[in-house]
Order: sequence, then structure tokens, then C-alpha cells
Amino acid sequence: MDELFRTKPDLVVYHPHRADANDVDNEHFLVFFAPKSNDLIAIWTQGNAEGSQYQHIACARSRDDGKTWSEPITIDGPCGDDGMIASWAFPVVSKTGRIYCIFNKHIGMIDCHRAETGVMRCKYSDDDGVTWLDGADLPIPRSTMDHPDETIPPNWIVWQKPIRDSKGRWFVGVTRHKSAATRPAMTGGWQGFDQCEFIRFDNADEGVHPKDLKLTWLAQGENGLRVNNPERTDVDLSICEEPSLVLLPDNRLFCSMRTMTGRIYYSVSADDGETWTKPEVMRYSDGGEEVLQPIVCCPIYALSDGRFILLYHNNDGHAGGGKGPGDSDKNRRPAYVALGEYRPNAHQPIWFGKPVFFCDSDGVTLGPAQNGDNMKAMPFRVEVATYTSFTERSGVRILWYPDRKYYLLGRYITDDYMSGSKPKE
Repeated sequence: MDELFRTKPDLVVYHPHRADANDVDNEHFLVFFAPKSNDLIAIWTQGNAEGSQYQHIACARSRDDGKTWSEPITIDGPCGDDGMIASWAFPVVSKTGRIYCIFNKHIGMIDCHRAETGVMRCKYSDDDGVTWLDGADLPIPRSTMDHPDETIPPNWIVWQKPIRDSKGRWFVGVTRHKSAATRPAMTGGWQGFDQCEFIRFDNADEGVHPKDLKLTWLAQGENGLRVNNPERTDVDLSICEEPSLVLLPDNRLFCSMRTMTGRIYYSVSADDGETWTKPEVMRYSDGGEEVLQPIVCCPIYALSDGRFILLYHNNDGHAGGGKGPGDSDKNRRPAYVALGEYRPNAHQPIWFGKPVFFCDSDGVTLGPAQNGDNMKAMPFRVEVATYTSFTERSGVRILWYPDRKYYLLGRYITDDYMSGSKPKE
């Protein structure tokens, strides 16, 4: 079998082909519409391994609705072998047509990991993403999550595109990792401490220079969204990460999060992210079965018709021979989607239909090893549909996904495809 088509994609965005192999790790794959031309623009994190010294932000475009793509350019990354990597970029598109590209920029100091410890750097484009200009480093307020030495940057990742809140402001979730200097001692395995926080962009639609962007940070410090790690009952240790957001018809925000419990958790905000409900296990309906998930992202996307789709892996960590949620080199497959519908009078405001198979690697390994600092090397990957994005235009819905963090692909999401996932009434 041609590995490129193992997951049966409809569209191919990128397949590694560089002689230096600095393109075999492709992840955090965010596709969006250019504000002036309506071209599709993709930005992603690329390198020869996750967290390696060559990790950079790549950008490509399509002028024919995703059928063909340009060769990527580099927005930011290391200069030669200096290791000043750039990671986890996300776009903020102003109503003026200016595009802000915001990412974690390593500046030489490592607290948790090279790809997490960094400033929040912003570049921008006024020509629909053809060229990118230097902008500014955006302030990140210090909190109890950070290193006591304020010269060491925070540890953070934003992994999804922002959404509009009830007042039309861009709003995005953040994973904030607690400093290695103050978190509980690690005893092996997946032992970090992290929580979900949020950023509101108050004036991005005015198209200001990046140095003048006004950010409001919410759910910071002790107010972050946390879920205890059941594998470490001896200490207070939260693993609550990679928030994904949708706006409900009643203008509340709904957030899905990955945890170490083998389940997806969710939280709801009725005041545009100022306060949040205590995270709880996501179910298919009130009182229904729990939605299972290992330690991997679980994005939820809003459809233009008011429905939602959830992309997840539908296992508690023991799939593929995994020994629990954190055994991520085995259990991030297969991938499924479930259709969600709003239930205004329910405790959990979105109910989901049964899972529909999306794709699988069939357990065939591909892609780079993980060799970043403070992380155990992993074997070649079997994971599918992790760190994805979603676009919809003129009734055409596309779920954009990495296959084994190697190929970048797209799949059409049709009503016929979702017809087997009707939520409970």
C-alpha cells in the first residue's frame, strides 16, 4: 500500500521530500481562509523530530480549495544550528485583513522543554500571508505556574485556532505547564503539572501593530482549569491540557480538554471566559456513557448549521496494546468523529451521537522519533488525526489532519458520512 493514502485522504497538503529530512515531523496543522483572497492558508510546526533544534513554522497556500498546495515557506525558526526554534503557531485574522501569526519562540532558556519554554512572539502579514514581517513579543502575565526567576519565560502551548466569543472578540485556549522548579518531583512517566487557561484578543480587529495588541488572560494561576492525575495520588498533580472551544447558541463557551483519566473532560463559561464550571467527564448525553480518550487532543468544531463534531480516539488508553492513557506511542489510533447537537435544557449542553470511524494507521509505523529535551525517546509513530483543524465554506467541510505526524492531509465531512451519528433526543 502507498502509505500516503493509507488513511484514505481526499486532499494532500504536504508529504516529506526534503533531502535534509528537516520536514519529516509535521504537526499542529492549522488551516484557515485568507482574509483578502479567500485562499486557504496552512501553518504548521515542522522539523526533523518533535522539539528538535530545527523545529520551525511552515506556511503553504492553496488557490483551488485545497486540491493543490504551494511549497511551504518558513515564517520563523532557528538560524542554522542555534536551536532557537519556533513552535505551535496559530493565526489571528483581523477584520482589516492583517494576519497575526503567534507562536512559542525559544530564546535559549529551558524550564520544562525547549518547545514549551518561550516568549509569545508575533509576526504579521498585510498581503494575505505571502510575506511575514517582524512584530513584537506579547506579554504573558506571571503566575504561580511559572519559574521563580522572572527572566525564565513561561511554559505554554496554544494548539487550536481562536474562535469568536459572544461579543465577536477572538478567544483561544492555552495549556500552561507548571515550572519544573516548583512542580511535584517527577517519578517517571507522564508527570508534568498543567492546566487550561485562556486569552482574549481585545483589539485585534483594529489591525494594530503587534506591540499594541491588547490581551486579556483568563483562568490564570490558581483559577486555571485542572483535573487531577489519577496515576499520582500522592501529590496534587493536574493534567488538564489542550483546550478546544466552541460557542453555544445561548452564547456560552464550551471547552473540551484532554486528561490522564482516560476520558475527555469539559467545562462551560457563561460570561465569555471570565469564570468556568468545574471540569467534569464528558458523556454522550446526561447520564450516558463516558467519552473515552487517552492523553491526546480531542477537538470540537462548530458547523455552520448549529451542530458540532468531536474528533477523538474512543479508547481509555489500552488500544493498540497501550498500558494506559499516557502510553501515547500506541493508543492514539484509530480516530473517530461524533456528531454533536445542542440541548438547551441539559446539564451537558452538547450531546453526541455514536462514534463514526474516521481513519487508522493500521498500526504501521511511520514518522520521526521524539527526541526533545526532558522527554523519553519514542519509537516511530502510529498515531492518526492528532493536532488537526477544520474549515467550512459554501457547504464544503474539510477536516485537516496529520497522519503519524508525517503527512498533512484533508478529508471531506459530508452529511452522508455523519448520518450514522445521531445524538440522543
